[in-house]
Amino acid sequence: MAELPSGLLEACVVVGAPSDKLRDIHQLHQQSNLNELPLLEAEVLQVHAPPFVSKETNSSQVIGPAFSRVQRRRSFIKKKRRDRGAETLSNGEASSRAEVSSTTEDISVPKDLDLIALPQLCFPGGLQLANEQKEDSYHFLVFTDLFGNRTHGVVVQCYRTVQSCQEGAFQNGHRWNSTKSRLYTPFALCIISKFPYYNALRDCLSCLLVQLRPARQADFEETIKEFSAKLSLVPLPPPGQLHVSFSLRPLQVVLPSREDQDSPVIDIDLHLPFLCFTHTTLLQVLSCLLQEQRLVFFSSDWARLTLVAESLLLYLQPLSWQQPYVPVLARGMLDFVMAPTAFLMGCHISHFEEVAAETEDLILVNVDDGIIQSSCSESIDLPAIPLAAAESFISRTECLQLHYDLELCHLGVGTDANALRSQRRDWQRRLNSQIQNIALELVVNIFRGVQDFLNHEHRVFNSEEFLRTREPADQLFYKKVLETHIFHSFLRDRLNRKWDTFSRMEQNTRNHAHSRIRAMTETPRRPPMSELSRTGYSSYTSPDSRLSKRLGASLPNLEQPSNDTITIISSNRPESMRKMSPDAGLKSPKKAVKVFRLPEFPPPLAYHYVQNYYSDMAASLGKAINATPPDESALLARYHYLRGLVNTVSNRRVDALEDFQSLYKTDSDIFPSQMVKSLVDSLPDVERLQADRRPELKRLISRVKRDQELERASHGNSHEEGAVKRFQLPKKFMQLEEFVKCVQESGIVKDQGTIHRLFDALTVGHQKQVAPDLFRVFYTIWKETEAEAQEVCLPASVLEHIETTECVFKLSSSVKTSRGVGKIAMTQRRLFLLTDGRPGYVEVAQYRDLEEVKVSSAPFLLLRIPSLKLRVRGRKEVFEANLKTETELWNLMVKEMWAGRNIADQHKDPQYMQQALTNALVMDAVVGSLQSNKAIYAASKLAHFDRIKMEVPMMVPKTTAETLKHKINPSLELAAPQAVDVLLYTPGQLWVSVGGGKVMVFDASSWSLTHTCHVGNARLNCMILVDKDQVWMGSEDSVIYIISMVAMVCNRQLTEHRAEVTGLALVTGLALDADKYSQKVAYSCSAEGSVMVWDVSTLQVKRHFRLSCDRLQSVTSCNGTLWCCSKDSIMEVWRNGTLKHRMNLPEQLKGSTATFSSTLLLPETEELWSICVDSGEVCIWHIKDTTKPFHRVALPDCTGCYCMIKVKNQVWVGGAGRSSTKGKIYILDMEHYQVLKELHGHTDKVTALCSAEDRYVLSGAGKHDGKIAIWKVE
Repeated sequence: MAELPSGLLEACVVVGAPSDKLRDIHQLHQQSNLNELPLLEAEVLQVHAPPFVSKETNSSQVIGPAFSRVQRRRSFIKKKRRDRGAETLSNGEASSRAEVSSTTEDISVPKDLDLIALPQLCFPGGLQLANEQKEDSYHFLVFTDLFGNRTHGVVVQCYRTVQSCQEGAFQNGHRWNSTKSRLYTPFALCIISKFPYYNALRDCLSCLLVQLRPARQADFEETIKEFSAKLSLVPLPPPGQLHVSFSLRPLQVVLPSREDQDSPVIDIDLHLPFLCFTHTTLLQVLSCLLQEQRLVFFSSDWARLTLVAESLLLYLQPLSWQQPYVPVLARGMLDFVMAPTAFLMGCHISHFEEVAAETEDLILVNVDDGIIQSSCSESIDLPAIPLAAAESFISRTECLQLHYDLELCHLGVGTDANALRSQRRDWQRRLNSQIQNIALELVVNIFRGVQDFLNHEHRVFNSEEFLRTREPADQLFYKKVLETHIFHSFLRDRLNRKWDTFSRMEQNTRNHAHSRIRAMTETPRRPPMSELSRTGYSSYTSPDSRLSKRLGASLPNLEQPSNDTITIISSNRPESMRKMSPDAGLKSPKKAVKVFRLPEFPPPLAYHYVQNYYSDMAASLGKAINATPPDESALLARYHYLRGLVNTVSNRRVDALEDFQSLYKTDSDIFPSQMVKSLVDSLPDVERLQADRRPELKRLISRVKRDQELERASHGNSHEEGAVKRFQLPKKFMQLEEFVKCVQESGIVKDQGTIHRLFDALTVGHQKQVAPDLFRVFYTIWKETEAEAQEVCLPASVLEHIETTECVFKLSSSVKTSRGVGKIAMTQRRLFLLTDGRPGYVEVAQYRDLEEVKVSSAPFLLLRIPSLKLRVRGRKEVFEANLKTETELWNLMVKEMWAGRNIADQHKDPQYMQQALTNALVMDAVVGSLQSNKAIYAASKLAHFDRIKMEVPMMVPKTTAETLKHKINPSLELAAPQAVDVLLYTPGQLWVSVGGGKVMVFDASSWSLTHTCHVGNARLNCMILVDKDQVWMGSEDSVIYIISMVAMVCNRQLTEHRAEVTGLALVTGLALDADKYSQKVAYSCSAEGSVMVWDVSTLQVKRHFRLSCDRLQSVTSCNGTLWCCSKDSIMEVWRNGTLKHRMNLPEQLKGSTATFSSTLLLPETEELWSICVDSGEVCIWHIKDTTKPFHRVALPDCTGCYCMIKVKNQVWVGGAGRSSTKGKIYILDMEHYQVLKELHGHTDKVTALCSAEDRYVLSGAGKHDGKIAIWKVE
């Protein structure tokens, strides 16, 4: 029988005093020659480790070889003693010992188990005999191997009489009738597990002691062996909502599951540190951990040391402690605290003075008294956790209800121990969840915004920029933390785009935190470019281009005035008036926990009994699966996981593969790929043939093999995935390619076009390479200008004139102007004069109102002073500012901002304005760094929009300008744009698919990005909303990915297709049975001609057929038939797959390169509209007469069409123009078959269209444009 993967038990070890020593001491004690009881050296007495049962075990032989005494006593400590032991024994005993030794060579202790240190750790205070019986005592151990993998131990120390060890029964001495005083020796039972099930394993040991107390010495080892064998049969629950419980009389033991794949097991009481420390002290301890100090915890209770240390490390999740970690140090291990590196260790309180005196620079934490100090003084001189994060943490923790007794006030006295324990567990689980949320919020508040300073392409973290954005009082804390291993590991996960609890909470709370920080700031500060880029999705849009806040119910009205938006209820009420939970606003919806109860353990642990046990477990899981409704897919997945595990162990491999295939479809997040790979590799030929005869299993096996090949191929990139670089200024001359990389790493700008223009500017008059000194000057000036702008503090009298989102990006020196003396301020919207003396506001111009910008000169005595003249629409007088040497630079910057504003307004695209602002700021840094007569000429290279305006005016046709409402750029944070592959609107949200399986979700009320996720690595071809809470996505990798709209995670996949999935559809039309099928059945098609009919609730294929065609592209259901479009034909098919009609390309297109690209079915008029790639015609067919199209509409200036949708009584067609590469949208009248409008909104072909409740149409374009346009429907 196979060993249980990820089982509960690694080993059960018995540790105690050597029997020969006990015998000698017992004799001395009987003779009253013992002055004081000595400390003895503990040793390993028994080791029990799986596997305990094998097929070879004879069924009549209850104790098989795996349970023999030989294995139990097998350990290398004993092995060292054997030869010495043999000398002292009689000849017969020696020969039998030799015989035993020869029979044990094939039995070994688990390789990861270090038995040398274990005896000391089981008796950290030493093994001390006693004159009286003592209470059982528990403590907890953590072992860390060289690779940082942790193993956990739970130890119980018990006492029994020395006499019973030698000869009598284990009765706690009750039957000992000697007149001499009794002598008691401790022994320790240690359960070792790879998982930190501290509470559960303590319960297990408590149950074992109940069985050991009345046991005779002869049965003592047998009882422990049987107990260990039972634990080895327990499977661990998969991550999620399913826990596992089993009975070890008298208790029911529960194994809680992890919350998700990346979360740790939590089976301790997380509130213990709150009972030991004040909130301030607790934050000091966490600060020391984050700064990787040398910490030593002290307590008089060994158990408390580990539980408190483990809780504190869990508070820091998903950051993980990377340094040495030994929460319990035995007396003989105190020299460990002399280690020069950071560490976290625990000692008995009796060693406090000794450790403090011997070692410097230690942080000493007295857990018993709740005190933290350094070994040098009674205080600690380390930076504290940032104030804002600390205050939020304290305010939330003050709301925690930490005392269980208060929960019991209104309850009666329980009589069932297991019911009482269950009640306490539920309370603890709720409290643990609240504490986890509060601790996670603390970590998020400390490290919020780190990802804004990451360059994923080059794996660089710009630490200087990150530090610059932190509060001055917090700088020292961050400087220390940024150098730690714990932070480096955290950064690596961010660069690998790990979607963990931090990422989820950071994104969910980002907008709230951002607005809160803004509200707390007295004056708007210039944001760093990283933040400007990120907020560019929604910033700088005019109020009438945003949607109001009516989320979900209906797509809001774009033209609604901003002051009509719904008032947000103020949360600034006094705390006393608000009844709030400690983690209010942090909780994600949690599903109810289910507990699967394992069958009773088999009495004799022989092979066939254990097989029956596993069969019973599989049958119980089968019943649970049948009783679970299909909509509880997450729970079903966990049952399949457990049954797959059980079938694997009991060698029912094909059944196990079926379970894992069902699991993969239902929740791929918990798919145990490594286990399934091993299972597939171990399949005998006969079972492999069986599996290959089942299509789903054959697909699973081929997918596992493919994944193995991909893993091998990508193995070389594992080092790159682990690399994290800090941005460093260059040290050698840079050609264009190195320059692009360096600028992107610096975080100044990512857009390659801007970087190329910057390269030209910095190399004017020189050979085409940038010197490291020049770049260092440029970078320094850029940062200094940014810092100066952030220091600008505008008075309230000025703030009331500008918008809350406006920031001053550039401030001139104090100059004389036609409106007074002061400094000219440049924001992203306007220029204004900040008057000298008493600071005042004088409006100069909003960029859109400028009519002329030119350089002039103002007379002063006999001199002519260079000045800048601005003519503003609606004002007679010209504004003139004597900017002197700054005139030429300001002329360039203002012209660029003016041109950017005009183009942004024309195209309804705020990104043009942001790009113009970036260009202006880079010009400023170029002029400052060159300091030569060519500086202005060099900076003019960056006047991108001004040049476009002068050379080719970017005029937008009137029809387009009237219909276009807004634009979004999904590629905003990328170096180059990506094609928009698919668009889908769901109530209140816009789903956008861009290359490589990346899906972005935008809030339709503000067009701000709310979620980003990746589904596979291939291009997506189609998306559809199913069952109101699922989005199905068909991919080029032949998989249908299912995203839950509530959790925003993809954990289900449909893998039945063998080629790329090209179309998805639900039942539509006027059929009487539409309601019957609607939302219950979905259709999918793949390129090679397969069509599948899905039961939405069970995700099972109800029907499957294949059509003969050239690349099947879409499927539509209507009035009892399916309409399928391929490149060469359109087919009407009965639901059973029988072909009803086939429509080929129109005669005039045959022989050309044109192929069908999209069809549109209009049941109400019984029409089918079709468009083709490489054809500028729309063909309209009668559904009942499909011989040829009855009408054709020629689209003016069109080379090909790619997508088509119906909106109200219009048909919108997306294509490409003939006279240029620009994308075009044609709006056709359904009744008169005429082109109503021709829209020019993209610079590349229009690849995707979707309708938002028939009020707006959204269009997406190819990779040369990569933007989404939002159009108003007339």
